[in-house]
Amino acid sequence: MSYDFDQLIDRRQNNSYKWDIKENELPMWVADMDFATAPAITEALKSRLEENAFGYNTVPEEFFASFINWWQDYHQVSMQKSGLMFCTGVVPAISSIVRKVTEVNDNVVILTPVYNIFFNSILNNQRQVLASPMSYHEGNYQIDFEDLEKKLALKETTLFIFCNPHNPIGKVWSQADLEKIGALCVKHQVLLLSDEIHCDLTHEGYQYRSFIDISSAISQQLIVCLAPTKAFNLAGLQTSAIYVENPALFEKVNRGINTDEVAEPNTFAIQAAIAAFTNGRPWLEALNSYLSQNRKILTDFFKKRFPEIRLIESQATYLAWLDCSALTKDTADFCQFLRETTGLILSEGDIFGGNGQQFVRWNYACPVSRLQDGLGRFEKGTREFLL
Repeated sequence: MSYDFDQLIDRRQNNSYKWDIKENELPMWVADMDFATAPAITEALKSRLEENAFGYNTVPEEFFASFINWWQDYHQVSMQKSGLMFCTGVVPAISSIVRKVTEVNDNVVILTPVYNIFFNSILNNQRQVLASPMSYHEGNYQIDFEDLEKKLALKETTLFIFCNPHNPIGKVWSQADLEKIGALCVKHQVLLLSDEIHCDLTHEGYQYRSFIDISSAISQQLIVCLAPTKAFNLAGLQTSAIYVENPALFEKVNRGINTDEVAEPNTFAIQAAIAAFTNGRPWLEALNSYLSQNRKILTDFFKKRFPEIRLIESQATYLAWLDCSALTKDTADFCQFLRETTGLILSEGDIFGGNGQQFVRWNYACPVSRLQDGLGRFEKGTREFLL
């Protein structure tokens, strides 16, 4: 079956967070794709709509089975149903977990640069962000394990929030990295929360490894967040799962999301997830192929037009991480200039912490014609910025 990823969808009139902008602006920032939803999901939602009743919902066994079967078949990762629970999204899950498994003023460690909402989930709950900046050399990020261990070893540190694959740098972590992180968390008795929402967007030639399969030792203090929402663009339907093998920790997390009222599905959350993981594989594979072509267009553009801008080689996601340090030391001003002069909206890297101030994040999950529009705007605005 063929899918039309070239179709331009007008989302300006549907209360889209991404597209609630001025008429002349082009958003390429938030991690939200501009493609039509997979037909299998649309059909499942239509069937649910035709039932004409939208009361409270339960979570059926089929929901958990769809996660278990998908991770086994697509990623060769084994999960047990007893470890899974529904949550309305990965961000609500993270915030709830922070509240439930840590205390006010505890340290929560993150590797920076990293998904900016991690900061919010920590600070909004009166916990302390303890950043461990990754080392950066010649376009390559590595974990500074010496610094990481110092911060995990502090008695005030109780939780490490990890991103795998990593947003914004697009890194798929190696088995060795995951084993070392797990061993450090076990050594210092720090809970590990792994956000693995981008795993289904791993690029061809790379293998995503879930923390679920790393070691039996870390499994006893591990919490993993999973969802179809990023790969299948379903964030608005608020559906995800949390996986916890340790029964005592499972009960604590489950109590937390129920107390926070983020454990009850909306009318379409269950059907969308089941359809994605049961019948969405052909669409996802076609999507990843299309994204690969967009990534090549983006890469070729910077090599030819702006070789001084380094496009960090990614292994997952549809987010390009651009080192603009040859142009500016403050990409906030640069992004603001691009928006004001061309309408192109990109993410300034400073919000991700670490050395992000010299970076820009670009979402290229869109029809190629829209990507070309964005590239044209970028070239025009950047040439003017450099005058």
